[in-house]
Amino acid sequence: LGEEFPDVPGTTGLTWVLDPIDGTRGYIAGTPTWGVLIAVSDATGPILGVVDQPYIGERFLGGLGTAQVTGPLGDRELGTRKTASLDEAILFTTFPEVGTPADCIAFERVAARAKLTRYGMDCDAYALIAAGQVDLVIETGLQPYDICAPIAVIEAAGGIVTDWDGKPAHGGGRALAASNAEIHAQALDLLRA
Repeated sequence: LGEEFPDVPGTTGLTWVLDPIDGTRGYIAGTPTWGVLIAVSDATGPILGVVDQPYIGERFLGGLGTAQVTGPLGDRELGTRKTASLDEAILFTTFPEVGTPADCIAFERVAARAKLTRYGMDCDAYALIAAGQVDLVIETGLQPYDICAPIAVIEAAGGIVTDWDGKPAHGGGRALAASNAEIHAQALDLLRA
């Protein structure tokens, strides 16, 4: 399953989910935050994911008992932040105009409470959750190939990723990625308000 080619059915019950350039606009603009997303999923969602950033030489791996990053600063285990209050949270989304007008209003409710809101970053924002540097990513309009690898990496590092209803997000659509369950619940309440 991928962005650049038609789906190819398999026989193992596992699906490779590939996005060869996540952050195409960033890639075109020459920013270093685009990446390659690779995941292996079963019927319940991703079980292993890679967020690879060739431009800066970082690779995040998560799933099957592993949560690690390798790159210019060396190799280390991943772990999410323990931020307990939304007013201390760092929030990312790719575009300021998040989804539909109603989606944008919901996002703004969370952004108004967050300590800091930033835009852009594409898959790098998800990697930053797993690395323990940011707390939330809120997105809409996602395809499975946009979110499966980040889900595996974030969850392996101790975070949580759902849709805006608190259900699995591996099918795409609207996603809320969080560093921990407490900050996830606070953001989810505001998205649903």
